[in-house]
Amino acid sequence: MKWTPAPDWLIAAFDPLVPDDPRVERRKMFGYPCAFACDNMFIGLHRDNLVMRLGEADRERFLAEEKSEIFSPFPGRLMREYVVVPHALIRKRTATLEEWIGRSLEYAASLPARSKKAKAAAPKAAAKKPQAGIAKPAAKPAAKPVKPAKKAPAPSAPRRAKKS
Repeated sequence: MKWTPAPDWLIAAFDPLVPDDPRVERRKMFGYPCAFACDNMFIGLHRDNLVMRLGEADRERFLAEEKSEIFSPFPGRLMREYVVVPHALIRKRTATLEEWIGRSLEYAASLPARSKKAKAAAPKAAAKKPQAGIAKPAAKPAAKPVKPAKKAPAPSAPRRAKKS
């Protein structure tokens, strides 16, 4: 599917909105500039919209306060965690928008990493040690090797009748 390009004013407005944070990675998705944390997109452009990912409580508040809507890349396909940022809010570029983008970044960073690259960058959990007095589960017995099936004897050639 070919998407229409984002307007120049929106592309120019997007760049300074991306937080300067070491967890943020900029890259394109479907040809549009986006920003990711732990390989989870938190803001990005799509056609003539800026979309932002928010947790449930923040999303409901944003929809009510900013008179926004859930993002739908095409009719009938809602992306429930993403909201459309109203153009008026983008053009004003107030501290309110920067606060919402900060909340979006924190939400995306709190989600499980999606790729091997992002998982490697995420802090590793301490290795679990077995507790004293608790026996380890018994190891599974090794599988018995499968014997190859015996070959069927080759059919014998028909015997010729003796000539007298």
